[in-house]
Amino acid sequence: MQFGASIFITEYSIRPEELGRELEARGFESLWIPEHTHIPVSRRTPYPAGGDLPKEYWHTYDPFLSLTAAAMATTRLKLATGICLLIERDPITTAKEVATLDRLSNGRAIFGIGGGWNAEEMENHGTEYKSRWRLLRERVLAMKEIWTKDEAEFHGEFVNFDPIWAFPKPVQKPHPPILMGGNGATTLDRVAEFCDGWLPITMRSNDLVERIAELNRKAEAAGRDPNSISVTIFAAKPERAAIEKLEQAGVSRVVFLMPPADRETILPLLDRYAELMS
Repeated sequence: MQFGASIFITEYSIRPEELGRELEARGFESLWIPEHTHIPVSRRTPYPAGGDLPKEYWHTYDPFLSLTAAAMATTRLKLATGICLLIERDPITTAKEVATLDRLSNGRAIFGIGGGWNAEEMENHGTEYKSRWRLLRERVLAMKEIWTKDEAEFHGEFVNFDPIWAFPKPVQKPHPPILMGGNGATTLDRVAEFCDGWLPITMRSNDLVERIAELNRKAEAAGRDPNSISVTIFAAKPERAAIEKLEQAGVSRVVFLMPPADRETILPLLDRYAELMS
């Protein structure tokens, strides 16, 4: 079992390079940073967790810049987007950002992605909520072409470009692992088709066992080895018994959530979470 930690990095939280050093010193495997480019003031889309939307959602730093800062301060810690809203990003530019992070970190990037929940946020980027998953699929497939081909091209419904030169290429081959966030009705189909791992938020053990079995069946149907697809639980409950159940279910990594707080608040939390790793 591997252990990671996720945080909204903001101007009022611990700095990413400092957090990276502290995580690595305690033996954590990975740092996960989420993304929101902005939050529309209208607030038409309700917060999925209920209640008021926490202000860190519109204060968060850019994930790739934050992860690069952490990369420069560490040597082993993996650097993950958790999650990157690819439906709000240009795939050619994002392919370069992921590959650059992987190069600068000597092959430590993890590309966690998702479809997002804030309809008006993605509308500001020209993305329609109903077609976001088709858009995401094409952008992932196009990025894979860019990462693996010296002269990449892609022609789809949403993404369309003739042969291009785009470097650098990632250190990891064929590319950094792509993990799909979410647990919707068709999430596992996307994982089996074009991802390297599944990244759901905390689930009940029985439901998780059933879903992993379903993922394995879908992977086999797609001609893939189920063992090649990892399962990471995001927002895992920081309790030893819960972690043991997840490991028994086939989970290979858990990610603990941390508040967007300063060093004095974060370090004791890291110490408590680190005790669960032994």
